[in-house]
Amino acid sequence: MGSYQASFRVWRGDDESGALQDYTVEVNEGEVILDIIHRLQATQAPDLAVRWNCKAGKCGSCSAEINGRPRLMCMTRMSTFTEDEVITVTPMRTFPVIRDLVTDVSFNYEKAREIPSFAPPEGVAPGEYRMQQVDVERSQEFRKCIECFLCQNTCHVVRDHEENKKSFAGPRFLMRVAELDMHPLDAKDRQKAAQEEHGLGFCNITKCCTEVCPEGIHITDNALIPMKERVVDRKYDPVVWLGNKLFKRSGSKS
Repeated sequence: MGSYQASFRVWRGDDESGALQDYTVEVNEGEVILDIIHRLQATQAPDLAVRWNCKAGKCGSCSAEINGRPRLMCMTRMSTFTEDEVITVTPMRTFPVIRDLVTDVSFNYEKAREIPSFAPPEGVAPGEYRMQQVDVERSQEFRKCIECFLCQNTCHVVRDHEENKKSFAGPRFLMRVAELDMHPLDAKDRQKAAQEEHGLGFCNITKCCTEVCPEGIHITDNALIPMKERVVDRKYDPVVWLGNKLFKRSGSKS
């Protein structure tokens, strides 16, 4: 594929109003969407606002929606589109627009602050932490998250229902709760918090978050579903319920 002229439709506007604008931009072999957005800034729209940093799929900054699908602009190759295809680039729909392709993602940082950090048991010093390799590997996948918030953006629980944002942490942060719950030394009751404080019950495991994750993290299968299973076992399994009651009773006598 050599150079050619591509048709782009880019959303321009702010938090009050905006619309899609048409552009024709040169495309060269090997380029990605972010390259074209930068060329558009350099040649036709110097005031176009876009957030980016590493251009290597590791900072999560350039999240947007390309032809309606949440993606990283730096990881979406132009070769995946035909030369006569009109490519639409819009800001993430779930978060308020600041200007053009830049959205206000502060919702995610607010949810992050609501989750208490790792809490080791009393009497265990940092140098005394010990984990089995199987426990390390179990949650290692979740640490690949680059905070692009594409999973948060595509989750219909908040995407289609603004009123849920207050009580639902979203897949990225429920994954964080699940990761902490899997840690054998974490002393906090993550299961109760997931259900009562972070809205785990809102998730109906449609896997849309997993589908858009640029790091290929199996958010639904490896974090959310196992977390739901542990919460349900604890609350409804009669054997688990009886065991919890007996454990609490024996503990209160000591």
